[in-house]
Amino acid sequence: MTNFIDTLKDRRSIRRYKSENLSEDHLNQLLEAVQCSQSWANSQVWELIVIKDPGVKSKIRETVPGKNPSFAAVEKAPVLFALCGKTKTSGYFDGEPGSRLGDWMMYDLGLATQNLCNAAHSLGLGTVVVGWFDHAKAAQILKVPEGYELVCLIPAGYPDHKGSSPERRQISDFTHENYFSK
Repeated sequence: MTNFIDTLKDRRSIRRYKSENLSEDHLNQLLEAVQCSQSWANSQVWELIVIKDPGVKSKIRETVPGKNPSFAAVEKAPVLFALCGKTKTSGYFDGEPGSRLGDWMMYDLGLATQNLCNAAHSLGLGTVVVGWFDHAKAAQILKVPEGYELVCLIPAGYPDHKGSSPERRQISDFTHENYFSK
């Protein structure tokens, strides 16, 4: 069994996939990974659209700029997840933000995204988080209702390559003891 830290170190953004469909078991495990995500006061603000229809994926790809390295992945991955979040819920008490940072939806969706991507990697699947696209147009295509935001797209499938490891900052470059110091 692989150590969890090794799993984190080994996961890469994958943008090219084999044409093989995800098994229902793998798909269900990915959905369970999102279900298990932590969130502010257990608000669970995520909504996940699972897109398998080639026509829908093609329409969503049209919202992604051609210069985006994930342009083709959005359409060619066997499954495309569209991660949405309910606004003004996470981080709110009695309709008011509980902190000066306001809506914690993005934070909670980041946790759910990381759970999904790490679970996919543990199953031998590849993913990439896509944030550079026309959110409003894609939300309209996917019929995302008012009060929710489409935050990211996550193509998923069996990778047809292994990504390379990017350079990482040294731990000493981003840690501070007792006080922030530069």
